[in-house]
Amino acid sequence: MIKFLKSMAIPTAALVALPGIASASVGLEPNDFVGISFWVISMCMVAATAFFFLETNNVSGKWKTSLALGGLVCLVAAVHYFYMREVWVTTGATPTVYRYVDWLITVPLQMIEFYIILAAVATVSAGIFWRLLIGTLVMLVAGYAGEAGFINAWAGFIVGLAGWAYILYEIFAGEAGKAAADKCPAAVQTAFNTMRWIVTVGWAIYPLGYFFGYLTGGADAVTLNVIYNIADVVNKIAFVAVIWAAAVASSGGKKA
Repeated sequence: MIKFLKSMAIPTAALVALPGIASASVGLEPNDFVGISFWVISMCMVAATAFFFLETNNVSGKWKTSLALGGLVCLVAAVHYFYMREVWVTTGATPTVYRYVDWLITVPLQMIEFYIILAAVATVSAGIFWRLLIGTLVMLVAGYAGEAGFINAWAGFIVGLAGWAYILYEIFAGEAGKAAADKCPAAVQTAFNTMRWIVTVGWAIYPLGYFFGYLTGGADAVTLNVIYNIADVVNKIAFVAVIWAAAVASSGGKKA
């Protein structure tokens, strides 16, 4: 599987770029900063996809799954960014549905990464995996249901925050946090700590956007989309880059 991913890295990146090329005829205005941010970040996601897939060749076997999974996170995000950009450029509407479809795929994969990097260096309970996955799904499903009007907006916001709080508890004070502190080498501890602060600080942008943009109407669509787009670079590419750095350090910089 890993060999397949490596062999397909460049063709996959090129394939992902096709929607962007096809929609370029729509036209991107020089003062459309949201559209520009969508374009730039979609290219960053493609580049990150190719990089992380190729780097699976430069880490030891126990890290390959984690790094390949990180590449998939960026790949899924890249595809969705192409479509979100086109929705914005052609209609001027916020691509809320596409964002949540993206998050419903990529965010659980990112949460699984916490379990995988722990399992790569120590014996840990599968309960970590399930708790992080459940907390993530509660957070995302509640947020989407609230924004889409399926449930009360405030109820969706509160339940979504509860899911996020559950995740933070697990990675700071729960079994995952304790395993990282007690069972992992320095490189993994550093990566784990950085990843959980990304989840704490970086992810805070999303509930703030929900509150100010949807519940109170205090933020306009342009500002929210630019901030969301920049946040996704940190919360996806930087998140996986931290794992890559730990993998390289743990592998001694040598190919497996």
